[in-house]
Amino acid sequence: MSEPGKIKRDEFIRMALLSSAAVYFSACQSGNNKVAPAVVKPTNSLVKDSIPVKPMEPAAEPTFNLYKKGDAQYEVLRKGFNKRIEHFPAAIAECRSTEEVSQAMAYAIKNNLPVSIKSGGHSFEGFSSTDDSLVINLSFLKEIQWENGDVISVGPGCTLSELYDAILPKNKLLAAGSCGGVGIGGLTLGGGYGLFGRKYGLTCDSLSEVTMVDGSGKVIHSNDDPELLWACKGGGNGNFGVITSMRFALSEAPAFLQSFRFKVKGIDAQRAGDILKSWFSITANLPLSCFSAFVLNGKSLYILLANCEAKNDATQEVINELTALVDITTVGKAEPLQKAVKVFYGVRQPLYFKNASAGLYKNFDDIEGCIADVLAKVTATPGMIYQVNTLGGKIKDSALEQQSSYPHRDKNYLSELQTYWDQPSREEKMITAFEEVQQIFYSHGIKSQYRNYPDLNFKEWESAYYGKNYARLQKVKNKYDPQNRFSFQQSIKL
Repeated sequence: MSEPGKIKRDEFIRMALLSSAAVYFSACQSGNNKVAPAVVKPTNSLVKDSIPVKPMEPAAEPTFNLYKKGDAQYEVLRKGFNKRIEHFPAAIAECRSTEEVSQAMAYAIKNNLPVSIKSGGHSFEGFSSTDDSLVINLSFLKEIQWENGDVISVGPGCTLSELYDAILPKNKLLAAGSCGGVGIGGLTLGGGYGLFGRKYGLTCDSLSEVTMVDGSGKVIHSNDDPELLWACKGGGNGNFGVITSMRFALSEAPAFLQSFRFKVKGIDAQRAGDILKSWFSITANLPLSCFSAFVLNGKSLYILLANCEAKNDATQEVINELTALVDITTVGKAEPLQKAVKVFYGVRQPLYFKNASAGLYKNFDDIEGCIADVLAKVTATPGMIYQVNTLGGKIKDSALEQQSSYPHRDKNYLSELQTYWDQPSREEKMITAFEEVQQIFYSHGIKSQYRNYPDLNFKEWESAYYGKNYARLQKVKNKYDPQNRFSFQQSIKL
């Protein structure tokens, strides 16, 4: 980034559009982590053979790698993607199997340590590592196994780009985010949305089984407890245990993806607000094959429209309406999916940033009373981005709602506030502006938030993330972690 507080256009497009889908973090490759490449097993390898269903006896001698302060690898592994956040755990356990995770839990219990879980390391607030804890690093747990042509088992440390490299050549898709370095574990357990969510649902909607090491070190299989699977579909980020394997049902992949970009440079808050209101109206009836994002980056406005089916009259109408709102329209080529998604993979090196959910909305009415103040602040703050993404479609399926703890299916839009800076000296100014925007939304009653975009500032975070499902999730917590071994600032409480 050549100018303090300003994101270059090309870098911004890759970074900001769908930052967990997510977008971007919730999670790109953890900058300094040295991890093994993903291993893909052939289609005749049965996933069920790799998922133990009974508690394991710990090995006589632990086989996981343990790093403490003073070890060179400790310094490498303790760092996450957000350079703003520094944590110093008591030790880091580098695990390569479910058995080694169970061993690491035994070590934590013996030494009375809380446990943090790190797969991709992209938690906005650094929840994957806490001071004086045992961090269980899952970056080597990334094996991909095929049970048949439509079902795979994946380790939580597998990154999204590695997963796409394995399944897209077989014309299969897991509806997930867009940031290539995001770990599939954290993405899925918080819900997971992206370019294909309106057509196929959330990432967690394709999750059919998990293997977990609980707070006592026992290996649990969700086939023995459907309530655990329900909890892991939107409420499982580091709360109940260490997820070591996830089974997904895949969909047939679209043949291509085509992107359209609509731009205005030098925009003021008034015009940005007018365009945003029109964008909400246009996207209210968006075809299921489409995803759109409204992205205001300081005084530059970008609207993304991505379509994964042949263009029809409905799609063309959306394109025409968006074109009429802006100054520049760029029509991308219809690219094979494996090539097209790489445009959104994002940067890999760690950054200074402060990002968080800025609310889930049903429609523009939810924010009409406060959005002028928000947009005025964003356009006056170089390095600040306000982004709104389309949900709806398959995500609103009532059957899927019953099967998962993700609570926001009635919301049609998900927003995110982002700030980036180059030098630590700019942090205070950027965070002050960030928190002013947060207060505007909160004062207006915007309180539903996406768990994969957490923030320590959220009041009543329990209901903000989990809605009416929080008490039910607490019962799962009580069952599998009664000693509260998995504990951080916003972990589910006993």
